[in-house]
Amino acid sequence: MDFVSIRIITDDITRLVEFYEKATGVTATWSTEDFAEVATPGATLAIGSTRTVPMFAPGSARPADNHSVILEFLVDDVDRVYENLTGFVTDFVNEPTTMPWGNRALLFRDPDGNLVNFFTPVTPAAIEKFAPRARR
Repeated sequence: MDFVSIRIITDDITRLVEFYEKATGVTATWSTEDFAEVATPGATLAIGSTRTVPMFAPGSARPADNHSVILEFLVDDVDRVYENLTGFVTDFVNEPTTMPWGNRALLFRDPDGNLVNFFTPVTPAAIEKFAPRARR
């Protein structure tokens, strides 16, 4: 089994796709006006309109209602990314902070309130852990 994507359901797909394109520097691929994907080497962030929910099960997902999931992106230099996002991201939860497990992390919210973590491994153990996935 391979974990390949996570999907966010939103009331404003255009706004959310544009946010993630700018935040990640990755251009989304649109399949329909209700579904787009931001594909990175490690996984894909799928973004679907609320109009897609009934295709799975009516009422099974609610937009802008996440209180338990953090979307995480490995970046080369989290401090530089923080500087680039300042003025664009409106809700920083914390500035770059080195965590006890060895990652320097930046936590913020997307326009729907979802938590997003951009991080860079900084300790030898964390660097080793992410070396196979490190962006080149």
